[in-house]
Amino acid sequence: MSRIETDSLGQVEVPDDAYWGAQTQRSMINFAIGNERMPLSVLHALALIKKAAARVNDRNGDLPADIARLIEQAADEVLDGQHDEQFPLV
Repeated sequence: MSRIETDSLGQVEVPDDAYWGAQTQRSMINFAIGNERMPLSVLHALALIKKAAARVNDRNGDLPADIARLIEQAADEVLDGQHDEQFPLV
């Protein structure tokens, strides 16, 4: 099954279970030049940075606490490897 996502280039089909959108799907279609992906260690490091930024912005009053908690939860899920398959690009 798939869903329709739209960007500035129009509509594109994206798998229902994908967390990505139209631009990532287009990249996968138009630049299918290999099987390399971003190293998981880099993705996990970026998740840790996102988590830290959410925490700091919450403490500084620049981000609502409920949003900060959701970002931290998502970052923890990425750090735990729960979404590794959701990062298909280099």
